[in-house]
Amino acid sequence: MKHLKVALLQLMPEDTIEGNLRKGLEYCIKSRDMGADIALFPEMWSIGYDIPEDIDELKSRAVPADGEFVSSFGRFAKQFNMAIGITLLEKYDPLPRNTVCLFDRHGNNILTYAKVHTCDFDVERNLTAGDDFYVADLNTQHGNVKIGAMICYDREFPESARILMLKGAEIILVPNACPMEINRISQLRARAFENMAGIATVNYPVGKPDCNGHSTAFDGIAYKPSEPASRDTLIIEAGEREGIYIADFPIDEIRYYRSIEVHGNAYRHPHKYKLLVSECIEDPFIRKDYRR
Repeated sequence: MKHLKVALLQLMPEDTIEGNLRKGLEYCIKSRDMGADIALFPEMWSIGYDIPEDIDELKSRAVPADGEFVSSFGRFAKQFNMAIGITLLEKYDPLPRNTVCLFDRHGNNILTYAKVHTCDFDVERNLTAGDDFYVADLNTQHGNVKIGAMICYDREFPESARILMLKGAEIILVPNACPMEINRISQLRARAFENMAGIATVNYPVGKPDCNGHSTAFDGIAYKPSEPASRDTLIIEAGEREGIYIADFPIDEIRYYRSIEVHGNAYRHPHKYKLLVSECIEDPFIRKDYRR
């Protein structure tokens, strides 16, 4: 499998879920025409990451992961022979979740992931957090690839991408909704480098409050025999404007690189990392709004 093309759908949301469904499908068609294997939406596309403070309104705007909004993208994926990563405010008990569902080109939902690291210092404190990270085998026209997912704030925790790498992820999809500046982009570069994994992140464009575009993709390949020094792993960085940005991941090169280089799980010492699973939190990191 030489390449995997991910369409980063850096789009402005509409005012209604019907509008987001219509616009979402329109841009999936455009992505297919551009040769994409996967079309990926920014965080919580069903409501354009417009999270109400009121709990009753929050629940009323949530949709089930197997409901018509999500299923429409599954049917489209099968019809047009491409994978789609659709994001939503998912109806869930006791409170909704921040979720991405990945449909393969046959219309099968092969991965449903709910954001583990919810932003509990903000309105996401009213959401149910996910409890694990998942990896799925995605069948494309060119072969299979192992795909994982994390969402926005998840990227700020090295453990998120590390667990996905340990579960076999070769490419990590990252729906996003926040200002992407040098430090946040650097986090993604680091996650790709240290796990030797491709990372595709899609953000909302400028004009969406608290967002600024700059969707990115990194291939994680820091060294190539043909190049004398380390290289920037950045494949693409979008500007601020709305559009489709194609990230072309060299899958065979990533796999070869993983088989010979020193990062990922090659030289780890897990038996020395016991402190990482301690639940003890001490000053200066104690926060009153922290949820386990």
